[in-house]
Amino acid sequence: MGRPRTPLLDRERITATALQLVDEQGDFSVPQIAKRLGAQTGSVYHHVDGREGIVELLRERVASTIDPGTLDLTPWDTALEAWARSYRAAFAAHPKAIPMLMTSPVRAPGVLEQYERAVTLLLDAGFAPAEVMPLLIALENLILGSALDLAAPETMWELTEEVATPRLAQALSAVGEGRADRAFEVGLAGYLRHARALHQAYAP
Repeated sequence: MGRPRTPLLDRERITATALQLVDEQGDFSVPQIAKRLGAQTGSVYHHVDGREGIVELLRERVASTIDPGTLDLTPWDTALEAWARSYRAAFAAHPKAIPMLMTSPVRAPGVLEQYERAVTLLLDAGFAPAEVMPLLIALENLILGSALDLAAPETMWELTEEVATPRLAQALSAVGEGRADRAFEVGLAGYLRHARALHQAYAP
């Protein structure tokens, strides 16, 4: 029996299949990947560095859709805002991957390179080194929380007659559509105000 013209396994196919599984069920297993690709489980391990290696391939795949040109914009706060919006859109497309990626160490070369550029942006803008990672982690928390919020039901509060919540009902009826987007804008505006004030404190 001749070999198939298209290989059953390579890193690209493994990554695409793992991401499909995560989008469907929030997780993946190597046997599930092998089954979908019509291969043996052991054969998958010949192409990747175990489950952790696949997680990093997923991280690289999702993060690759973040527009790299955003970090080249000027001034620094314009770049940071544009990067945040592109980052949010990339992860909002795969919200079920977020818990997995947020709870494992970052090793993907392309992602580390992007963080190197973000750190450089802030250092070159004049931020103290001790302030840089708290700023980036806070922004990441805002972005990924909002990306998860986009995947949540539009109505997250189901009011019942058991508890009297007239003011909550009033606020919910007033918010209208686009709750997640509006909340992100509030959070991003507050974050940028804080970052600008911090930057001003270090300005000569």
